[in-house]
Order: sequence, then structure tokens, then C-alpha cells
Amino acid sequence: MTQSPTDQSSTDQSALSPSPFSAADQRFVAELLGRMTLAEKIGQMTQPEKNSVKPGDVARLGLGSVLSGGGGNPEPNTAQSWRSMVAALIDEAHTSRLQIPLIYGVDAVHGHNNVVGATIFPHNIGLGATHDPDLLRRIGRATALEVAATDVRWAFAPAVSLPQDIRWGRSYEGYSQDHELVSSLASALIEGLRGDAWNSATSVLPSVKHFVADGATDWGSSRRVDRRTLASDRTLSIAQMGQSFVDLLDLGAWQLDQGDASVTEATLRETHLSPYRAAIQAGALNVMVSYSSWLGQKLHGHHHLISEVLKGELGFEGFVVSDWEGVDQLGADYDECVVQSINAGMDMVMVPFDYQRFIASLTRAAQSGRVAQTRIDDAVRRILSVKRALGLFGNPHTDPALLAQVGSDQHRALAREAVSKSLVLLKNDGDVLPLSPTGPALLVAGIDADDLGAQCGGWTVSWMGGRGPVTPGTTILAGLRASLGSDRVVHSPDGHTESRFPVGLVVLAEEPYAEGMGDRSDLGLTPEQMALLERVRANCERLVVLLLCGRPLIVSEQLPQWDALVAAWLPGSEGQGVADVLCGAQPFSGRLSFDWPASHADLPRRPGSRTLFALGDGLVTSVSLTVGSALDGADE
Repeated sequence: MTQSPTDQSSTDQSALSPSPFSAADQRFVAELLGRMTLAEKIGQMTQPEKNSVKPGDVARLGLGSVLSGGGGNPEPNTAQSWRSMVAALIDEAHTSRLQIPLIYGVDAVHGHNNVVGATIFPHNIGLGATHDPDLLRRIGRATALEVAATDVRWAFAPAVSLPQDIRWGRSYEGYSQDHELVSSLASALIEGLRGDAWNSATSVLPSVKHFVADGATDWGSSRRVDRRTLASDRTLSIAQMGQSFVDLLDLGAWQLDQGDASVTEATLRETHLSPYRAAIQAGALNVMVSYSSWLGQKLHGHHHLISEVLKGELGFEGFVVSDWEGVDQLGADYDECVVQSINAGMDMVMVPFDYQRFIASLTRAAQSGRVAQTRIDDAVRRILSVKRALGLFGNPHTDPALLAQVGSDQHRALAREAVSKSLVLLKNDGDVLPLSPTGPALLVAGIDADDLGAQCGGWTVSWMGGRGPVTPGTTILAGLRASLGSDRVVHSPDGHTESRFPVGLVVLAEEPYAEGMGDRSDLGLTPEQMALLERVRANCERLVVLLLCGRPLIVSEQLPQWDALVAAWLPGSEGQGVADVLCGAQPFSGRLSFDWPASHADLPRRPGSRTLFALGDGLVTSVSLTVGSALDGADE
């Protein structure tokens, strides 16, 4: 009889991948599990948000984890305050009967991005344009050091999404539309987060997300938001946007995110499952499940994909965690939601608000036999095994001296390097770039040139991000002035000027957003941006446009009026890296990791879609000898 693909995958994985947990660790976990009560086991499966945790409940209920959601920050928001907050919860866990350590989780998706003063790296779409696994490995290590400094040992990253419709508000969380590139970069980041070993003092557990095909959902298939219940949605009330929810819905919010992927099983396996296979081979010990559905079935309740494919075929021995309130979306009957998700293979459940409700529900299910004791034991064994592998039972705290790593000069230099390697030069008529280091004054137009929040994007200090000086860093304008001299850079926020310039640089940004709030039906430039371009075009000989964007924008009609186009993505806190490349201190070397669609009609990406620029495109320049010599001399 011919062996099925499923059987073959299972056989191959079991033959090639030994258990990530040592025999001694497995014996330790088995002995501990044998001493636990049902209540203690369910406590380990529970993860509330820190703002909901009542004093004493970590120890009383034996909670396995606590998280900070996007913007779940202490006051004041400093690295020291973070460490004090997390350490107090860790210490409380050690007053419980069995002293099982707590693991704290955060959304460190481009650096330790909730912490004011941390190094903010480019978002993944920019890192994808570097095509540089070694860079990702170094970023993973730097991020781990800053996260571990605050006593946090779990980062909800990397996303291994393959965004097929860039109207999706999470497109910038994807490294690429090429699953092989995603696999390579995500594996490198995982290795960086791990460091020398999982039980080293500065390892941080990655959460590979969102399982699976979250980037393949169909437009209009999301059912996350009901206009009638917006006022009572506790999660959305946390979001702080510059526009009302209703206005955002009219612009296309919540049309793709958390929707349904109708891809075939062959595509699911060959494309979207591939990065998870690579992540497991790289040592990943945690996977987060997607809000989305596949062929109409929610992933949070998908037994076949979680238990049979992920844990069975791929041999994943770590633990699976839900997304924020993801279990609640399985139906109207909460008890049924809990039963379905746990039986599907969910090991830990993120219940930001009502953790006691979840504990009571799972307790009823276990006592009635709707969830088998063996399933509970399997979930807890996986959680305890990962905590043991991380060395949390030996010393749950990290070295406070690590606080010096947060926002350190070394890490900011690395972020600056990442920015310089992420910029993609898509048009350069007449070699207008790099800018001459000794030429006449440069006109820089647009408020976004001097807006740190705009260049960092979402998931920066708060969930949705925001404008202005949200965290310490260098704006693009400041970087240009440092590179060219303040007297040679003229900034006009609105583009109005009475002088004429040889070169005008217009910086245009998307408004900061995250998740479904950033779904948009129209990816064209706004009327205000078009008017700014027209004003600058009339007062410069050559026009350079730099886009701060979380995805390619539709610019085919405007491109002929531009002499140069640069995709700078969402570069983060180190805007000097943008200036380095614009001014020739570093070369343009980035290449697109996404197709750049020619028009809205070419969305979503599919066979036959036209491209303005194709994945892999990007012009390369050399370093300016004049700038390079000046910098070399300065370094000496």
C-alpha cells in the first residue's frame, strides 16, 4: 500500500528529530506532574493580562503565565519599572504550594517595543528586504538581552505569516511572500532569541505565530467586529486611533484580519506550513494559534491542524498557546468553546480579562469528562517541560545588570545597520541618489520626516502605535541634518517654500496601525499627500519620494512624476540609518520581499496579478567615497 503524505511526514519527523527535552528533565516534569492537583494543573494552563490579575491570585491559583498586552505598561514606563513589575509576579509564584515558576510574555515584535527607551528595530517587512539571516540572528540576540533585562522570558514573535493580500493590516509583520525566505529569517531570529542554549540566563522563548495561513484570508471574510457591539468591546476599547472605529470600518478595517483562508490543503502544506516546519527544526518550543479560519473552521478549535499536523506530523513537543480571547470566538457557549479548544490541542489559553471564568469552565469540563485527564496532563507536561528547558526552575530571575543593555549604543548601532540594509531603491533616474554630500541645500518636505512615531508604526509603546516622540530615537530629518549639516537641510512640513531647490525629498507615511484596524480597501496616497507632492514638485528640479509604509502602496499613476522612489518601510527608532543610505554613507542594498502591485485590481496577489515591481527587485548603489572618507576620519 502506498504511504500517504501524512504518514510520510510523521515518519520522517520522528526519525530525524530527537526530543528537545533531556531524559532528566522529562523525569523531573513527570514527578512534578504527579504531585499536582487538578486546580494546579488548570492554573498552569491559564494566562491573564497583568492589569486583570488580582493581588495574590498568581500564587492562590498557581497561574502559569501573565502577559502584558500591547500597551500593558507599568507607570512610569521604564525598563526598571518593567523589571520590578515582572519580578514581583515571579516572586509571588514562588510562594505557591509547588513553587512552579511563572513565565511572563510580551509582544516584543520589533525589539522590546512596549518599553520606552528600548531599541526599536525595523518591522519584519523591512527586515525581509535585507535578505540577511545573520542580521536577523543578531537582532534576535539583542532583543533577547533587552527583554531578559526586564525579567521577561517570552516574546510573542516571530510572525511567519505570508501576506497574500497587502490590504491586510498585519502585512508589515510578515517578512516576505516567499515561504523560503520567511523560513530562513524566522529560523535565524529564533536562534538569536535562544542564544547559546534555551537554559542560558538570557534566552527568550519565541512564539511562532499565527498558526496557520493567517496571511491568506479572503477580503470580506472577517467576522471579528460587529458595529452594534463596538461600544462594549473591551479589547477594542484599548486601541487608541486618530479616527473613530466607525470611520475606520468605512475605510476597510476588519475585512481581512481574523478572516477565512480558502486555500487548498496542498497550498496550506507547501507554502503556509513550511515556516513552522523550519521553526521547529530551529528549536522553537512555542506556537501561537491564529484567530483566523481555514475553509470555514476556526483554527482555535482545529484538532486536525493543531494535534494531528503540528504535534503529530511535525513532531512539535513544545506547548501551544491561544491568542488574546481567541477561544471566545469559537461560539456563543463559552463552556463549549473551552472544551473544543482544549480538545483540539490548546495547551495554554490567553484569557486577558476573565481568567477565573476560564478556570471554572475548564474545571467543570475536566470533572465531567468532557476534557480527558490525559489531555490536561499532556498540556501541563508540555508547559512544564518548556519552563524546565528555559532553566526557570533553577533561577527564575535574570541578572539586573542586564538593564544596561536596554537601548544601548551597541543595539542602536545594530538597528541603524538594519535600517540601512532594509531600504529598497525602486527608481533612480539620473542617479539623483545618493545625495551629494557637498551639493546645495536640500528641501525636505512633510511632517513625517520629523515624526518618530510614524517611522516606528504600530506595536510601539502602545498597541496601535502613535505619532510624535513616543520613545527616544532619531528621526529621518535629524539624521539628514547630522549627515549633511543643519544649514544644508531645509524642512517644510507642508511643502510650502518661496525658494527653488535642485532636489526635493518628500517623506510620506501611513498612519500608525495594527491588526485589523489597519485593513484598508484603498492603498493609494491620500489627497493631502498628493497636494504636498504637487507643491514640492513645482519648486524642485528633481523629486525624491520616500515612503514610510507597512506594505507596498499603489503609486503607479504618480511614479512618472518622481525621479526617485525609496521604500523605507517602518524603520523604527534609528532614522539615522535612513540618512546613511540617502547620503551615500551606506549603499542601497535592499530588495523587495513582496510583490509591489500595479493597481488595486491586482489585489490580492494571485497568478496573473500585474506588478509595478516584483519580489527581488531593488536598485543597488555604491558608497560615496567623499562621505565614506569623512566618516572614516571621524571614527579615528
